[in-house]
Amino acid sequence: MKEDQLMPVNLPPRDKELRARVKLFGNLLGKVLKRLEGRRALAAVETLRKGFIALRKQDDPAKRAKLMAFIDKLDADSLELIIRAFSTYFSLANIAEEDFLYRERRRQVSEGGPLWVGSFDHTLRELHEQGIPADSLQRLLDQLAYVPVFTAHPTEARRRTVMEAQRRIFLAADRLNDRRLGREEREELTQELETRIQVLWRTNEVRVKKPQVQDEIKYGLFYFEESLFNAVPITYRFLEKAIRRTYGNDEAGNPRVRVPSFLRFGSWIGGDRDGNPNVTPAVTELACRLAMEQVLSEYLRRVSALRHELTHSLYMCQPSEAFLESLERDSNIATAVFRGSADRFETEPYRRKLYIMRYRLTETLNTVRRRLNGENAVLPANSAYASAAEMLNDLRLMHDSLVSHGDANVAAGKLTDLIRLAETFGFHLFHLDIRQESTVHGQTVAEILKATGLNEDYDALSEPERLALLARLAEAEELPRLDGEALSETARETLEVFHVIGRMRAEVGPEGIGTYVISMTHAASHVMEVMFLARLAGLAGRNEAGECFCQIRVSPLFETIEDLRHIEEVLEDLLTQPVYARMLKASGNLQEVMLGYSDSCKDGGILASSWNLYEAQQKILRITGAHHVACRLFHGRGGTIGRGGGPTHESILAQPPGTVHGQIKFTEQGEVLSYKYSNVETAVYELSMGATGLIKASRCLIDNPPMDRRDYLGIMDELAALGEEAYRDLTDRTEGVLDYFYEITPVQEIGQLNIGSRPSHRRKADRSKSSIRAIPWVFGWAQSRHTLPAWYGIGTALERWRQNDPSRLAKLQTMYNEWPFFRSLLSNCQMALTKADMRTAEEYARLCHDPELAKRVFGRIHEEFERTVTQVLNVADTQTLLDENPTLALSLMRRNPYMDPLNHIQITLLRRHRELHERQPEAEQDPWISPLLRSINAIAAGMRNTG
Repeated sequence: MKEDQLMPVNLPPRDKELRARVKLFGNLLGKVLKRLEGRRALAAVETLRKGFIALRKQDDPAKRAKLMAFIDKLDADSLELIIRAFSTYFSLANIAEEDFLYRERRRQVSEGGPLWVGSFDHTLRELHEQGIPADSLQRLLDQLAYVPVFTAHPTEARRRTVMEAQRRIFLAADRLNDRRLGREEREELTQELETRIQVLWRTNEVRVKKPQVQDEIKYGLFYFEESLFNAVPITYRFLEKAIRRTYGNDEAGNPRVRVPSFLRFGSWIGGDRDGNPNVTPAVTELACRLAMEQVLSEYLRRVSALRHELTHSLYMCQPSEAFLESLERDSNIATAVFRGSADRFETEPYRRKLYIMRYRLTETLNTVRRRLNGENAVLPANSAYASAAEMLNDLRLMHDSLVSHGDANVAAGKLTDLIRLAETFGFHLFHLDIRQESTVHGQTVAEILKATGLNEDYDALSEPERLALLARLAEAEELPRLDGEALSETARETLEVFHVIGRMRAEVGPEGIGTYVISMTHAASHVMEVMFLARLAGLAGRNEAGECFCQIRVSPLFETIEDLRHIEEVLEDLLTQPVYARMLKASGNLQEVMLGYSDSCKDGGILASSWNLYEAQQKILRITGAHHVACRLFHGRGGTIGRGGGPTHESILAQPPGTVHGQIKFTEQGEVLSYKYSNVETAVYELSMGATGLIKASRCLIDNPPMDRRDYLGIMDELAALGEEAYRDLTDRTEGVLDYFYEITPVQEIGQLNIGSRPSHRRKADRSKSSIRAIPWVFGWAQSRHTLPAWYGIGTALERWRQNDPSRLAKLQTMYNEWPFFRSLLSNCQMALTKADMRTAEEYARLCHDPELAKRVFGRIHEEFERTVTQVLNVADTQTLLDENPTLALSLMRRNPYMDPLNHIQITLLRRHRELHERQPEAEQDPWISPLLRSINAIAAGMRNTG
């Protein structure tokens, strides 16, 4: 590949500011290194930095050999220090970029014109210009549900302590942007920045111990405390402002369009037990209670603050009758609240109410904390808040009362923010999804049926026989008594999870438990097995009046290419079951279906995965529509392109027309969490971009969307088949390719990096593609700069379909310009191709024990890489990769000279580490493992990708 294919042509005009900030950070880091580690350490870092920058400008084999010889002479401690220096630089560059983009958005706002594509302002103007009236927009907004789901997959390499230090640097850097600062103030701030960078340098970025699930739960909670409790109300304010600006007010002065609370959050942390034996029923209880403790603490803090703001006197205003009646109802606990002075704040009604609210929240919070300490605590019936609805009622009464006597502007401040938080987070904070693999349920059901005498050999039944049996049992009035001792430990624990669901629903509220996700769903009976287990735990069945009830919502997860192709059969079998249909209706008549991006891509490649997922969504909506069932699609996306990643706004718009019905749910995994939600400013931007994508994609609720062109669909069928064939030819049919993967990537060493509680393999010591999980599969290829899962097969597919026919190329170019799905696919491919580096990948290939195997496999990969770059550029009709996204192109280009030394150091460390263990298999002292693990972290930070 020619170098100029990677270089951006049209550079953004304000990049000088960003470069200046990155340079400042680099200089300050250099000062810290020189002062703390000495001149020789800094000189070593600079030798590699300047040397590889020069090689990027012009390759020089002699200079390259000299740099490699320099690396070879360095001992473990020196290498570790150099790795940390580059890793810290990447952290600082990431902060500089995030702050720069935030400043750019702020600048656009201050200039007063239309804002960026995807902003609330731009989206509302667009809808208004397209003739969408206020009542139609209201109808659309009322059906929205935007649900990011935080997960704990082992892809986030950063510690919470490190992220807190980085947040402090971000805030200090942002203050430096104030143009009114004098020279002395600027110098003081620069000195503060240097101090913050010094603290970051002194902080260990690698975990000393592998995290427990409890640590991961607290890690997930970090983002709510750090940014989301502030970002959520701000996001709503921005949307309200954009609507008022575009659609105006009615005759009474109220906004023509009201903004409902549509943001909701989910979590898998503490609920995802698929392949993770550490997620026990007790851990699930812990996750729910810690979440409740955190959100109650936030409400308590805000209510306490409001006491000092809403100091209205009865002599100055007249509260509403409804509000005064609520105060009267509170009189039974006034003595306890005011410790004997029951008439305290009688002339300051709002303040009095807030003191009472604070007391009730404290009672609820203390009960949660006693439960966390292992006590069987009961909520005080008269004094505590039993539910978020009770608290919300008090807040709304206060709000309406303020409005009634002319204080609407006061009510619209911090009180409204608290109402938004309560509507969004309730007492549960997030919907905790539960996930388990289908075979676990099947084995548990088989044991239970045998132990109760209901069926001796469940495994021998056909699918129709299983469905008939499970349907009958799901609604049976009585079931034989079950002796838990007759079950295996796994079966007992599986059944206990359903009892935990019931208890947690009672403790934190019905919304505290989200969906029960069944991974590896291959048949309708897999869903009915879960319904039967729910029936045993009292979560479903018939009540005393004979009416159907269901307190569980089940989401089948379709992961592999084969599963996606059989999705119609499974859903049709399920929804035609009368018992399941009744249960579904009792739970709200909403069928959630989860689609797995990671495994389908690992299985059949990016083209087949993307296209089968696209078609699957259309099939799902057709089937649920035919059965008059509402449907929400749950997208199991990862951070990298090979796992469904990419910009959220564009990804939502790339969904099939008419398949987004106001609701979207998707996983936020690994490094994506920290990039999106570590800072309030970025979190607001990400939530806004996602929400506008959802609004645009949900136009089908109020309008007939333009349908996909049939000829485009036919072309994609052919491209997907060609791409899958090319991908499988490499990964399934090329002898030794898995040995190549394990030997030339640090995937074996990733298991020693303390970044997740979940094992990286389904089966230990199994080098098969089916054993390795999708996350380390993507992680390994990324570390070695192949990034193969995100692009392999696209070049072959495009080349073979084109057949050097100019008219066919023109057709593909039209598809790229007109069809959001195809454009998003190839745009994301360009990002992955830019992050790949075949020269560096070839260096990793030399780690393979079999030179002939390495030459053969790498040769095929390199050839496909060149082909893909050429074909994608031809279709996009551009000269360089990411020509249409110069900001991203510059970011990646700026990182490459710093990535080069890290990759080459990692190759050296992999070789030394492995040679040591080949010579001494039982070696206890390995000086190379610590710097090697740090190199994995550093490269992940540089690429802004892990899994």
